[in-house]
Amino acid sequence: SIGPPVVKSLRKATDLRLDCHLMMTNPGDYLEAFKKAGADSCTVHVEIGDTAALIAQMRDLGLGVGLAVNPDGDYALVEPFLADIDLLLVMSVFPGFGGQSFIPGVLDTVRSARAEIDAKGLGVVVQIDGGIDLSTIPDAAKAGATNFVAGTAVFGATHPAAAANALRRAAEGAVAA
Repeated sequence: SIGPPVVKSLRKATDLRLDCHLMMTNPGDYLEAFKKAGADSCTVHVEIGDTAALIAQMRDLGLGVGLAVNPDGDYALVEPFLADIDLLLVMSVFPGFGGQSFIPGVLDTVRSARAEIDAKGLGVVVQIDGGIDLSTIPDAAKAGATNFVAGTAVFGATHPAAAANALRRAAEGAVAA
């Protein structure tokens, strides 16, 4: 829903890191356009095709590399690429629209990824996206996620900044406990 023209506009307004999650079947056709628009990194789904070629294409373009796995996806598809990526996105809902309920079974994927990343000393960020709110973020943080995508919980709130801060505190509190 947000293509290169929106990324280009956002880039003019911020120096923040822009990672673009490409929920599409042909992301390789758009990587260069996202890079030119100002994306710092792109995240593609492991389920859609030639993962090695997409990773190489992103690296050649100077993009950071993210790899996403769907809730029903096979973590074994991700494992061979952990050393080649910067970010692993575990989807905790099915891609497509906001407001879906968190799928708790994906926490096993988060735990497996965190264990392997830590055991190998990799610097891969583990991100979780979907149904993240004050009731789900503590479990996601305890499982090993360090980056959280919370659309509805933030942008559906009366005070988005306060909602984001509450989520941060909940994640930090869960890890510290």
